[in-house]
Amino acid sequence: MAKTLTLYLSTSPYSGENTLSTVRIAESALRKGHTVNLIASADGVYGFLKKQKAKGITNAEEEFAGLMQKGLRVYL
Repeated sequence: MAKTLTLYLSTSPYSGENTLSTVRIAESALRKGHTVNLIASADGVYGFLKKQKAKGITNAEEEFAGLMQKGLRVYL
């Protein structure tokens, strides 16, 4: 039975591992067939700008774009 998961990201992609954790959680939930919503607010929106590097991710914007193609719903 599919569930809905809502994640909230409010930290910048280069300040720690929050962005990487958000990407990995969303990726795993989508792979299992769940609906995933991501609310990005404050510094969290910087992860959607081009060429933003996050700890452990070369390009956060590309990671999120790939997840959006897999069904991630993003609210900025």
